[in-house]
Amino acid sequence: MRTHELAALERQWCERLSTLTAKVADLRPLQVEGVLSRMVGMTLEAMGCEAPVGSRCLVTTADGRGLEAEVVGFSGERLYLMPTGEIRGVMPGARVLPSPGVSEVQVGDGLLGRVLDGAGRPLDGLGPLQVSDHQPLMGAPLNPLRRWAIREPLDVGIRTINSLLSIGRGQRIGLFAGSGVGKSVLLGMMTRYTEADVIVVGLIGERGREVQEFVANTLGPDGLKRAVVVATPADNPPLMRLHGAWVAHSIAEYFRDRGLKVLLLLDSLTRFAQAQREIALAIGEPPATKGYPPSVFARLPQLVERAGNSDRGPGSITAFYTVLTEGDDQNDPIADSARAILDGHIVLSRSLAESGVYPAIDVEASISRAMHLIVDKAQMDRATRFRQVYATYQHNRDLISVGAYRRGGDPRIDQAIDMWPRLQEFLRQDMYQAVKFGPASESLAEILAGAVH
Repeated sequence: MRTHELAALERQWCERLSTLTAKVADLRPLQVEGVLSRMVGMTLEAMGCEAPVGSRCLVTTADGRGLEAEVVGFSGERLYLMPTGEIRGVMPGARVLPSPGVSEVQVGDGLLGRVLDGAGRPLDGLGPLQVSDHQPLMGAPLNPLRRWAIREPLDVGIRTINSLLSIGRGQRIGLFAGSGVGKSVLLGMMTRYTEADVIVVGLIGERGREVQEFVANTLGPDGLKRAVVVATPADNPPLMRLHGAWVAHSIAEYFRDRGLKVLLLLDSLTRFAQAQREIALAIGEPPATKGYPPSVFARLPQLVERAGNSDRGPGSITAFYTVLTEGDDQNDPIADSARAILDGHIVLSRSLAESGVYPAIDVEASISRAMHLIVDKAQMDRATRFRQVYATYQHNRDLISVGAYRRGGDPRIDQAIDMWPRLQEFLRQDMYQAVKFGPASESLAEILAGAVH
């Protein structure tokens, strides 16, 4: 065979090999489908397929649509799935198809002014999101030694907090409250008066009616312009309630990493824990503390530690997590765990609310663990002195009320009685009035002027 014929044959085979290689590269990898073998409550069991925990699967329903579910556990060859939407039309033997990829949320400036669900989809009817970036649903842990320290005070516009419980940028605070003591009103005041570049609000497991009220009345059109609301009401599956909290944190992390000052309000941390409890109990995890499995107490710090100051720049996430204290029980397992992992807590008192003191902040039971880092010694001394006078009156309140205490018996009690009306007036604040950091400190100094130590 001649040389030029060999060369032509070689070129021909090279072209065929290239064509076949391209076709092989375009082939989609084989996916092993499974079948739905069991359904108990909201837990689906699949057999015959493999998928890692946290990945998604599509379950074919009777009407041909695909129900999205997430892998939350496994046992032997069984996968435990939790649906992200309504379970309707699921049949025995339904096809279960694992989906590739990782869970992400769309992020960008186009999120400002929008209301999203737990999957990051718009709820407000304003059309598709005009964003192009993506953020992982589960953020990477930050190096604790590289985080910027809390040094800059945050003005929340509330006199009691600014003067007695000063908050720093990047701090994580718990808002402990029972039902009907003004928690939502206090959150609304923070959204309107706090100095922040972006506000991210997560409404997790609350009543659906409250979502519309919060967006329309609490935030209002002006507040919504710089805010992103993630809403997963109580009628959502437990997995979507978890995702709602994760989506809110992912969005806050995106803006923080751009160097912005973010205010994150999550209402509530208790509903997040209850959603995790539902999932854990459904897949067979044994309860440990008052019906809460151990995974609940592992999830809480994983979520909370995503907030705080950045390790790459001046960006910060100052987070307020509401904690529902059923029956005003401060020893509830979730409340007790939250106090241990947060940088302070603000307790709302039912007795103060019933006496007409709003915001009903119990200054005796509340604390800011970073206050000494962001205010001077004089401010700390004034806050301590206020607490002492306030506590003196409260501890002797019953004796004073029934007339059992005689004036002159204790000069500290006499002083607390004289100052009590001014202390109560100091704690009161109209919900439509903002009190900045400077005026709040000045008011505290005026009240304590002349007080005997």
